Amino acid sequence: MDRTVHTRWTGGMRAVSDVGGFEIVVDEPATHGGTDTGPQPTDLLLASIASCIALSMAFVARKRGIELLGLDVSVVGTYEGLKFDRISVSIDSGTSRDVLESLVPEAERVCYVSNTLRHQPEIVVDVG
Repeated sequence: MDRTVHTRWTGGMRAVSDVGGFEIVVDEPATHGGTDTGPQPTDLLLASIASCIALSMAFVARKRGIELLGLDVSVVGTYEGLKFDRISVSIDSGTSRDVLESLVPEAERVCYVSNTLRHQPEIVVDVG
C-alpha cells in the first residue's frame, strides 16, 4: 500500500503540502529566509513521531481494555550537523507508570513512523 503526499513550493522558503486532503503550510523562520507562517519540515518530522507514538499507545491500550487517563507525548530532536543524532520521546499521563511502560513495546512495534526511521528507508529523488 502506498501513501502519497504532494508539496508545492510557493516561493521563498515556504511550501504547501496536501496531506490526505488537508493543507499544511511549511515554512522557515525569518532568520532562515522564511516568513514563519508554518512549522519547519523538521518540526513536522518530530510531530509525526509524537503523534504516531500517542496514537499507537492509545491503540494498544484500547486493544488491551485499558483506559488511559490522558496522554501527552513530547519529542526532542538533537541536531548533529544536518540530521537529528538523537530523538527522545517522553510520555506523561494520569495512568500509572507501570501500565504505560507495559504499553510501550507494542506501541513502538506498531508505530509506522518510528519503525520507518529505525529501518532507514531508501529515499529516491526523481527529477521529472
